[in-house]
Amino acid sequence: MKGIKKILLGLLVILVMIQFVQPVRNKNGQAMPNDISKVIAMPDSVQEILKKACYDCHSNNTNYPWHTNIQPLHWFMTYHIQSGKEELNFNEFSSYTTRRQQSKLRSIENSLKDGTMPLSSYTLIHRNAILNKTEKTLIIKWVQNSKDSLNKNH
Repeated sequence: MKGIKKILLGLLVILVMIQFVQPVRNKNGQAMPNDISKVIAMPDSVQEILKKACYDCHSNNTNYPWHTNIQPLHWFMTYHIQSGKEELNFNEFSSYTTRRQQSKLRSIENSLKDGTMPLSSYTLIHRNAILNKTEKTLIIKWVQNSKDSLNKNH
């Protein structure tokens, strides 16, 4: 019994100690000179959908829910944000080559069609990020038009 108490006490101390190790938050707050909106016209309706369902992991500005103040939940979210930004960062989109921009737009379209984005682990907690059929169709049409406009410009 004493051994179990020591283990539990040790785990509690570790849990308290890791609360002091906070990763840097993904908050920029500045105007983004390389934002996707600088390259591709984006209706407000599309912008709203992308902000609610995509921007937390695919931009330089994340809205952090209260539970990310608890470790290791914040570490988990930080990992997802870093992975998401490596794959696609809407705030850095105009710095991509035209070929990469085309590829990212195709990826957005395919991810929506096959249902791999937004991640189910994200929508489990962020219910407002679940896209309905109308929202998916709107974004897919915007992506298709955007791919066409990029082709015409280059």
